Amino acid sequence: MPRYYEDKPEGAACAGVKEDLGACLLESDCVLQEGKSPRQCLKEGYCKALKYSFFECKRSMLDARSRFRGRKGY
Repeated sequence: MPRYYEDKPEGAACAGVKEDLGACLLESDCVLQEGKSPRQCLKEGYCKALKYSFFECKRSMLDARSRFRGRKGY
């Protein structure tokens, strides 16, 4: 599921997870067939694994221990 880009420069922290989460929501049946917004689909529980990964990545930015361990995510 994760997508890796060689030509793409490093952007903001957690940019890869955020982009994959957006792509997952836009490609979900909730958006394509039911016509709901990605925000509604996220609240209904679609793409849970990527949502959790994005949350963990953002949380690790605030954690003082992440200076030693590095940020989570890709």
